[in-house]
Amino acid sequence: MHDAPAWIRKRATASFNPAQVEATLVELSERWPSENPSLVDLASRFPLGESALIHLLALSSVSAARLVQHPEILLWLSRPEICANPRNGSEMAAELHSVAGDSVAEDNFRGLRLWKNREMTRIALREVADVAPLEETTAELSQIAEICVRRVFQYWNDSLRERHGSPDAEFTVLALGKLGGSELNHSSDVDLIFLYSEEGKLAAHFSYHEFFNRLAAKILETFNSTHPEGPLFRVDLRLRPEGTAGPLTRSLRSMEYYYSGFGETWERLALIKARGIAGSAELTYDFLRQHQPFIYPKSATPDLLEQIANIKQRIEHDVVGSANLHRDVKLGRGGIREIEFVVQTIQFIHGARHAFLQGTSTLKALRALAELELIPQNEIVDLDRAYRFLRRTEHRLQIEAEQQTHTLPTEPKHLERLALSLGFASADAFNAELEGQTEAVRKIFDRVVSAAPPSRTREALTIFSNEAQAQRALVELEHGPRNTHVSARTRQISRKLRPLLFEQLAESADPDATLTQFVRFADAYGMRSMLFELLVANPRLLELLTKTFDASRFAGDLLVRHPALLEEVTRGGKLDQSVDTAGHLSELRASVKKNDVDFVREYRQSQLLRILLRDVLQLTDLAHICSEQTALAEACLIVLNEIIGAKNLTIIALGKFGGRELSYGADLDVVFVGEDSSAAQRIIAASAQASSEGSLPRIDARLRPDGEKGPLVCSLESYRQYYETRAQFWELQALTRARPIVGPMQNEFIALAKHLWKRAGEDVDLMTKIDDMLERIRRERGSGSEFRDFKTGTGGIIEAEFLIQALQMRANVWEPTWSRAVSALERAGHLSKKDVVDLRVAYELLRRCESVLRRYENATVSSVPADAAQRQMLARRLGFATPEVFAERYRAARLSIHGIYSRVFKKAPLMSREQVEKLLND
Repeated sequence: MHDAPAWIRKRATASFNPAQVEATLVELSERWPSENPSLVDLASRFPLGESALIHLLALSSVSAARLVQHPEILLWLSRPEICANPRNGSEMAAELHSVAGDSVAEDNFRGLRLWKNREMTRIALREVADVAPLEETTAELSQIAEICVRRVFQYWNDSLRERHGSPDAEFTVLALGKLGGSELNHSSDVDLIFLYSEEGKLAAHFSYHEFFNRLAAKILETFNSTHPEGPLFRVDLRLRPEGTAGPLTRSLRSMEYYYSGFGETWERLALIKARGIAGSAELTYDFLRQHQPFIYPKSATPDLLEQIANIKQRIEHDVVGSANLHRDVKLGRGGIREIEFVVQTIQFIHGARHAFLQGTSTLKALRALAELELIPQNEIVDLDRAYRFLRRTEHRLQIEAEQQTHTLPTEPKHLERLALSLGFASADAFNAELEGQTEAVRKIFDRVVSAAPPSRTREALTIFSNEAQAQRALVELEHGPRNTHVSARTRQISRKLRPLLFEQLAESADPDATLTQFVRFADAYGMRSMLFELLVANPRLLELLTKTFDASRFAGDLLVRHPALLEEVTRGGKLDQSVDTAGHLSELRASVKKNDVDFVREYRQSQLLRILLRDVLQLTDLAHICSEQTALAEACLIVLNEIIGAKNLTIIALGKFGGRELSYGADLDVVFVGEDSSAAQRIIAASAQASSEGSLPRIDARLRPDGEKGPLVCSLESYRQYYETRAQFWELQALTRARPIVGPMQNEFIALAKHLWKRAGEDVDLMTKIDDMLERIRRERGSGSEFRDFKTGTGGIIEAEFLIQALQMRANVWEPTWSRAVSALERAGHLSKKDVVDLRVAYELLRRCESVLRRYENATVSSVPADAAQRQMLARRLGFATPEVFAERYRAARLSIHGIYSRVFKKAPLMSREQVEKLLND
C-alpha cells in the first residue's frame, strides 16, 4: 500500500495549485470509504490518467468541494464507461433515474441537484483532460439544463393542473442564448421565454394567463431557491418581451403583437437561437413559423449593421468598461460576442433565402457560411479557431467555481494558473495567443458589421429602379408634405415601420410604384403617427396595403381617395367571407334610399375593393373571385332595375356575366326582353355614369338582335322570329351562356333559348362554323403577336371556351359556367379525365394571367405586355420565380389547349407541336 501523505504531497507540489490539491486530497482521504480501494490506488488506475484528476482538483474548487462532500462521485467517475465516453440525453436521463428514482422533486428537487452536480463534474473532468471537443462539452451542458427545466416544468405543470384543472391550451418553454444554441458553458444563465397558445378561462375569475403565469412563477422559484446540494441553474427571463417589466408568460397572439409592433433588432438576433426545450413541440413550431419573417426577414433594414455596431459599443462602454476591454473574453474587444454578432448578422441578412443558415448553433452556422461562401474562407477559419480558443478559455475561468465570469484574472499567479491549465508554457504565451485571436476577430467584425452607413442605405435602395426617387419618397413618408410638423414620436415609429415596409416592398413586383402609392396613401390618411403605429402593430395590414398597391393601381387610387374604406372593408372579418347575390341584395335593399343610385355605386365600389383584397391575399381561388364579382354586379343591376322601376323588363345575362365568370373591368353582356325601352335606356345610362361615389359596371347590349342597329328591347316573339330566321350561327352559340337575372319573362326566354340552342347543336356543320368564327375573331381582334394574345390567339381563352361550347351544343349539355360544363361533359363521357385535367390547368393559368393584368387598372386587357419589365412584373404577380418560368408554363398551357382543340375539331392537317411553338414565340 502506498504512503498516502507522501503521495498527496508529491502530487500537490507538482500541480499548478498545490494548496488546493493538497487540501482536497487530505480531506478526501480522511472521508474515503474504507470498503473501497484506496484513494491512491484509484488515482493511479484512473481511466483518464492520474494527471487529469489532479488537473481538475487544481483548477476547480467547486469540483473539489463536491468530491469531498460526496466521495462516491469520484468512485463513479473512476468507472471507464462513465468518464471515458460522451453521453447523450437518454443516457443522462437513465443516470438521473438511478440517482433519484421516481422522486426527482422530493426535498426541493434534491435528487435532480445531486445528479446535475455529478454530470457537471464529469463534463469538467473530460474537458480538462482534453478528451472532449468543444461541441461535445457545450451540448452535454445544454442537455443537463434541458433535463432540469423539463423535470421542473413537468412537476409543476402536473401539480397545478391537478389543483386547478387543465386549460384547453398548450404551454412551451423556449430557450434562447447559449442554451438555445446548445452551446451552454459551465456557468451560463439559462435564457428562457414562457409561452402559451391561447387565452381562455378555467373559472370565472381564473384565466389561462393567470394559470400559466403561476406555472412560470413556480418554475422560476424552484430554480432560484437555495439548497445544501447547490443550485440548479440561474434562470434569466430578461430576453422576454418587455424584459423585467413584462409578464412572465404570454400568449402566442400577444407575442405576435409585441414582436411585430415593438420588436427591436437585438430581439431579432436573440430569436435566431430560439428553441423549444419543454412543453408543446407543436406550439414551439407555431411560434417559430409565425415569427419567421421577424427572425429572418426577406429584406434587411438599411440601418441593421449600424444598430448592431451600436449595441456592441454600448456593451463595451456600459457593461465591460475600458479597463476590461482586452480581458473580457466574452464581451470585450474581439471576444465571443463579436463572433456571434458576425454570424447572426449574416444569418439575419441571408437566412430567408438560405434555409441552411437558419440554425441556432454558432459553429454549425459558421460551417453553413463556409458552404454558401458568404464570407471568405480564411475568415471562417479565423472565426472558428478564435471561437474555440475563447470558449475554452471561458470554460477554464468558470470551471474554477462555476461562477459567471468571462474576465481574465489580474493577479499574476492566477493568470499563470489559467495559462498552464490551457496548455501554455507561461502567461505571456497565453496573452500573445489571446491578442492574436481577438485582433483577427475584431478585423472581421469591423468589416462585416461596422461598414459605413451610406453604403448600407444605398444597398437597401437597390430594390428600386430609381433609387434617387425612392430616397425622396422615403423622406417624404417620414416627414410628410412640406411645412408639416412631424413629432418625435412619429419619426420614432417611422423608423420602426421602415424595415417592415422594406420587407414588403422587396417582395413586390414594382417596388417603385408601390412605394409611391404608399406615400400618397399616408398623405391622404392624415394622422401619420396613428397610421404608422397601426401598421407597426399589425404587420398583416401593412402586408395587405403593399400587396394591394402593387397588384392594383385602381385599388390604390381608390384607397387614396377614400382612406376610410380600408377600415370599412377589413373590420369584422369581412375579408374572410364570401358574399353571394342574396347577401348583396339584402344589404342593398336594407340601406338604399329611393332613387339613390349613388349609394349603389358607393356600395359596389367598397365591395369591389373587398373582393380585390381577398384576391390579393389569396384568401380564395380565381373561380370564386370571378363568381363574387358576378354576384356583386348582378345584385347592383337588380337593385338598379328596382330603382328605375322597370317591373315589366326582363334582363338576361350572356357572356362571362351569364357564366358567372366576370373579371375586373368587364362589361355586362345582357339582352332586354319586353316592351319598356325607356326603362332599359335609363338602366344603361345609369350604369355608364360615374360619380364621386364610384361607378357601376357598364352594360353592353350589343348581343341583341341586329346588334347596335336593332331595337334595345325586343318581345319574346321578336327574339323567336329573329333566332329562327335571321340570326347568325355565333348568335345561337352565344346562348350557351344565357342566364336569367330579373323580370317576368325569365323562364320563357330561357326555355326558348334552350330550344333554339339545342336545334343549332344538331347542325351537321356545327364544328366547322364554330371553328370559322374562331378564325374570324383571331383576324379581327388579334394584336399581331401570337405569343402575347392569350385571349384570341392560338390555344387562348376563347379557343378553350369555343371547344367546350361546341361539345356542349353537340351533346346538348346546357350549362352557362365553363368549369361546370367541363365537369358535365366529363360525366357524360365526352371528355377524358386527362383532357379535363389538362384543360382546367391551362385555362386557369390564362384566366389568372388575364385577371392579374385587368386587376391593375380595373380595365379590359387581352394580351401579355410587350415591355420586358412589365412582363417580369406580371410573372412575379402570378407567383413565378422568373419571366422565363412564366413563359414556359404559359406556352405549355397554350399548346395544351390547342392540342385538345385540334383533336376534337379534327382539323386537317393538324399543326405540329413545332409549328404551334413557332407561332407562340415572339
